[in-house]
Amino acid sequence: MAKSSKPPAHLRPATQKWWRSVLADFDLEEHHIRILQLAAEAWDQAQGAREVLDRDGQTFSDRFGQPKERPEVGIMQNARIAFARLLRELALDGVDGLDAPRSPRTADYGSRR
Repeated sequence: MAKSSKPPAHLRPATQKWWRSVLADFDLEEHHIRILQLAAEAWDQAQGAREVLDRDGQTFSDRFGQPKERPEVGIMQNARIAFARLLRELALDGVDGLDAPRSPRTADYGSRR
C-alpha cells in the first residue's frame, strides 16, 4: 500500500470516511490513491451541485424571463460520470476470487496482481 492513507482535508467528512474505508479494505498503489482522490473530489462536487439544485431548483429565469438550466445540472452530471469512471478504474467492485480485478486487503492471494 502507498504510504499516505490520510484523506485530503478538503473532502467532506462522509467522503473522508469512505476514503478511509477503501484504504482499509483494499491494497492500493500510489497511482491508485491519486485516482481515489479524483473519485472522492468528483463525488463531493456532485453532492455540492445536488445541494444547490435541491435548494434553488433545476432552472432559473434569465433577464428575458426565459427558463434556463442551472449550471449545477451539468456540473452534477459531469461529476457523476467522472466518479463512475474513476471507480471503475479502481476496480473496487467487490468481486471475490482469483479473477477479481482487485484483491481485498483481507484476502491472501499471494503476489498475484
